[in-house]
Amino acid sequence: MTLDHARTAVGRIGLWSSAFKAGDPARKDQVTEAAAELDELGYGALWVGGSPALDDVAPLLDATGRITVATGILSIWQHSAESVAARLADFETAHPGRFVLGLGVSHDALAPQYAKPYSAMKEYLSALDAAPAPVPAERRVLAALGPKMLELSRTRAAGAHPYLVTPEHTAKARAALGDEALLAPELKVVVDEDMAAARTLARTYLSFYLPLPNYTNNFLRLGFVEDDFKDGGSDRLIDAVFALGSPAAIRARADEFLAAGADHLAVQVVTADPRTDLPLPQWRALAEALPL
Repeated sequence: MTLDHARTAVGRIGLWSSAFKAGDPARKDQVTEAAAELDELGYGALWVGGSPALDDVAPLLDATGRITVATGILSIWQHSAESVAARLADFETAHPGRFVLGLGVSHDALAPQYAKPYSAMKEYLSALDAAPAPVPAERRVLAALGPKMLELSRTRAAGAHPYLVTPEHTAKARAALGDEALLAPELKVVVDEDMAAARTLARTYLSFYLPLPNYTNNFLRLGFVEDDFKDGGSDRLIDAVFALGSPAAIRARADEFLAAGADHLAVQVVTADPRTDLPLPQWRALAEALPL
């Protein structure tokens, strides 16, 4: 898979969800049936969120025939590079060209081993390179927010999959990555034309992320201030990192990210429980509105 193939493989629009984890036998049928429909609807990729394991990914590949499946994001602290490389070789045999390995360093509060994240990522990528079945750079993307990790995404991977970002960050990331690397940011959306209700739901979800310095430091680099992080996030912050409203309004917001330099947009539909909900009505509506 070349870097150009990486762009083609994920298409313009994908879906990101922690609920795509299919490793739980109790949920496997429900998740894989949804994945098969999303494949038919024409989405380019399914990003399996919530620090997935590769056991969460395999059933999605088996249940679909075209769509790319990606991890968004597999934590380097939880899975050895050697075991990941071996499993990817199995995926490539069974489903050639249909898996992208998204890697990230997680957060200090979530990973007890967290230390020297940039150096740890470099070592992990070198271990993938040295594995008996190496993982080529064009088959992996990195969760990158700051300049150093974006540079690593450019030189050691196919590109970057930034999470919880704005069009302004997307433009900066594109400048850092250059024209050749894949840029696939995630975008949270609330499909609800009641804007007060949409902001309330968005604020509830955003409050989970605001204690994590990797995100707030990135917001500070983008010109936000500490007051923007209070009480689940200011309206200014909510409106910057979410798309709210009708499918048409969400399309307009998605176009801002694409115009800023995104090759692909990983859309996360936020619901009352986005970690387990499979919001098929919203996904169907967005399939008609977004540039699949």
